[in-house]
Amino acid sequence: MKTFLAAFALSLAIGQAAPLKVASLHPLVADLARQVGGANVEVIEILKPGGDIHHFEPAPKDIAAMRGSKLLLASGKELETYLDKLRDSLGASIKLVEVGEKIPSIPYVCNHDHGDGDHDHHHGQFDPHWWHSAENMKRAARIVADELTAADPANAAAYEAGAKAASKRFGELKVWAQKEIAKISRADRKLVTAHAAFGYFCKEFGFEPISLLGVGRSDDADSKHVAETIAEIREHGIKAVFPEDQANPKVLAEIARSTGVKIGEPLIADGTAKIAHTFETMLAHNVRALVAALAPVK
Repeated sequence: MKTFLAAFALSLAIGQAAPLKVASLHPLVADLARQVGGANVEVIEILKPGGDIHHFEPAPKDIAAMRGSKLLLASGKELETYLDKLRDSLGASIKLVEVGEKIPSIPYVCNHDHGDGDHDHHHGQFDPHWWHSAENMKRAARIVADELTAADPANAAAYEAGAKAASKRFGELKVWAQKEIAKISRADRKLVTAHAAFGYFCKEFGFEPISLLGVGRSDDADSKHVAETIAEIREHGIKAVFPEDQANPKVLAEIARSTGVKIGEPLIADGTAKIAHTFETMLAHNVRALVAALAPVK
């Protein structure tokens, strides 16, 4: 009897395919893969929550962790500047997918002319933070589902259902965010940050982005740019400025001292914060921070 049960258990184990192994270079993309793939995927997070996407580069131990994966999901849009080198290291055994590649790009918006040498140009001319938009996350869910299906056709129906469920959640979050943002008058929907990381958010939710330092994580703005921002804050009666998690707030602190505007709660810019590294938690955190600082006190 024991022999029969052991053989039966072995046959069941053989009949159940192992989950598709997928590696990810961004926590938001890792969470999306889990939402779409469900129990059919095993997601290996290479860049973990708390990491810095702008300075991360895979170490040998990270490359070893990727081995055996069918897919490697990157955010794309030149956010991960090391991808060409990584392709050479991995070879053809793992398909590297830049999820953001097929999502429409918008130019990054910086309100000041920094000249040719002042910006962190290695990211290119487009804002790489595409995942600040619910509509873009819906597109990404479809892209991930297609890639999972190509790698694992047997579970195509499950991936299709996962993408639809994720898209529904993203749509519901967008509706919630719109209702919350409606508490802020249109005249006050100006988002002052140090870095140009919120272009997609501003486009989707009707804010005007005002940033000092471009896309990267450099900490310095010259006195001319600071003075221009101070003048704009005074001219438009801007109520608050917003630092970002993992970034030095010294420039915005200087502006706040000069203008008397309040400093809002730090926004999640790169989607890698330990407290918020899914689209849902990131959007909820940022919307609540904006409403708390910009909506009229009742």
